[in-house]
Amino acid sequence: MFELKNVTFKHILHIQHVCLDRCVTCIIGPSGSGKTTMLRLLNRLNEAEQGTILYNGEDIQKLNPMELRRRVVMLGQTPVIYPGDIEDNLQIGLRLSGRLPATKQKLKEYLEKVDLHKELQESCERLSGGEKQRLCLARVMLMDAEVYLVDEPSSALDKETESFVIENLVHFVTERKRQLIMVTHSAEVSAKYPKSLLRIENGDTRGYVRSEEHTSELQ
Repeated sequence: MFELKNVTFKHILHIQHVCLDRCVTCIIGPSGSGKTTMLRLLNRLNEAEQGTILYNGEDIQKLNPMELRRRVVMLGQTPVIYPGDIEDNLQIGLRLSGRLPATKQKLKEYLEKVDLHKELQESCERLSGGEKQRLCLARVMLMDAEVYLVDEPSSALDKETESFVIENLVHFVTERKRQLIMVTHSAEVSAKYPKSLLRIENGDTRGYVRSEEHTSELQ
């Protein structure tokens, strides 16, 4: 659980107070409102200029940034692909976070979770943008973090694949009692989780919005 109190970052964010205490939170709002910046503050990829951010009651400024990022993993909007094949790209997250490598069977299971039908030894060079995004999503899911910060996970996916991937991601965190905080512009995604919507506008949060409020915005 995250709690933000009087948090400011440059001219972008000035959040008075918000508590992110739900299993799934979908952050919505217009472009440039600070959604991605807010995600990056939660694992100290950006540092708040003022205010306090608590994670499970502890000030994140007192936590080692690398240790925090092992517990609170972020998947950015632009997929990061490392040299090597698909297996190399799946294992690297575990290696960088100091965890043991996964078995080939487990790697294949996680590729299925994101609907990526590729062999482990295949090169990543010919993957499409959407396939790269799904590969990166599988990589962070493998890290078994406490919190997943995900920025536009379905931006390069068609609607059918978007639905499959998001539903599996939500099931994944719910089943493991983890937390998912997800920025999305997708009307289809936000409409599926009407009780999980947190709107940011003009750099501040409106809190969790009612489903009928968001429905009227989409019309």
